[in-house]
Amino acid sequence: MAIKTATDATFEDVVLHNDKPVVVDFWAAWCGPCKLVAPEMEKISAKYDGKVDVVKVDVDANPGLSRAFNILSIPTIAFFAPGKQPMGVVGFRPMEQLEAQFGLPAYATAPAPASAGTSKEDASSSAA
Repeated sequence: MAIKTATDATFEDVVLHNDKPVVVDFWAAWCGPCKLVAPEMEKISAKYDGKVDVVKVDVDANPGLSRAFNILSIPTIAFFAPGKQPMGVVGFRPMEQLEAQFGLPAYATAPAPASAGTSKEDASSSAA
């Protein structure tokens, strides 16, 4: 799954109303450590495809979100789990540290949210 982008206008729908957990990378183009975080976000997106969404927010283009979440230093990586308070870390962290900090492995085995797709019956009839 591709990494999504959220803005001041779309954050509520993309992150806060998401039925899946979301890792949010608050970053800026001029930020050196932010460039180190980008590949880690790609790894998380690939590993947790369909289970956890990864979203990037450019703090320079979206000052409302920076104010709303009190983003004073970047990169800030935040984790939004449905029905829970968000949590975050400041600075570069490798994927393994982010997984541990946010408890992501628990979501790797969790069933994916219900969506329109093939059922077992559909899969078995196509295998015949």
